[in-house]
Amino acid sequence: MRDVERYDVARLGAGWHISCQRGQDPVPSAGMECAQLLGSTGGVGQNDLASIREVAASYPGRLWLLGNEPDVIWQMNATPEEYARLYHDVYEAIKGADPTSQVAIGAVSQVTPLRLRYLEEIMAAYAGAYGRSMPVDVWNIHLAILREERGTWGVDIPPGMPDDTGILYEIEDNGDIEVLKKQVRMFRRWMAEQGFRDRPLIVTEFSVLMPEEYGFPFERVRAFMIAAFDFLMTATDQDLGYPADGNRLVQRWAWYSAADHLYSTGNLFDPDSGQLTALGEVFVAYAAKYR
Repeated sequence: MRDVERYDVARLGAGWHISCQRGQDPVPSAGMECAQLLGSTGGVGQNDLASIREVAASYPGRLWLLGNEPDVIWQMNATPEEYARLYHDVYEAIKGADPTSQVAIGAVSQVTPLRLRYLEEIMAAYAGAYGRSMPVDVWNIHLAILREERGTWGVDIPPGMPDDTGILYEIEDNGDIEVLKKQVRMFRRWMAEQGFRDRPLIVTEFSVLMPEEYGFPFERVRAFMIAAFDFLMTATDQDLGYPADGNRLVQRWAWYSAADHLYSTGNLFDPDSGQLTALGEVFVAYAAKYR
């Protein structure tokens, strides 16, 4: 969440937000906990390690998100080897300054077999380079529902992967709540298979990204948001869930977004006026039930 002080976020009743302030002290707001997102491009960090150590030492116990969508060529755009190297250097810097910090892997854009293979390649690259398993305190995903095909709309193919296609979602699928549920369960199953069932899972981005003229009016977006919130609040699995949290599948999540000019369908605030949107009012009403 950028420029969070521009909006009356206290009305949301949210418990946390994500800061994109690069190497800076995140903006305090409405008593919300802040997760520090570190950006990078092509596996090269945009924050120098000295700045990272300084912030980590100044704010002990913070949750750090190491990168944003390394699997997407117009986001972080990192090969498995590049991301493994970046993760190692930043993880060591943070933990060296604050052993109480929690470090989350950068979220892949969506959960599919192709992107799970990409994560496995990252872990293999880390183990090959450093002679030990990749340390991940918190697993982190996004839940987009977009096309996996080289050179077309959607999220393309992860850097360094030889595939030309993955799951070929259509625009209509973007607001399919059953696909969202399937992704969460698929990732929790993968975590268990990889030996990470004992780690929390957070979802740092999900929404409807398609505009109204593509068939996503307010009523449809509202229904998707409420259904997703209901699922994420309550979904458990005795075989796959996080044991320390009553076997819940997801421990924390964030809707996308507070305000965005490019992908505005899910906006909770108008990015120009700063006023709460109709969808924001739905969010406020939903959160009020849990205050």
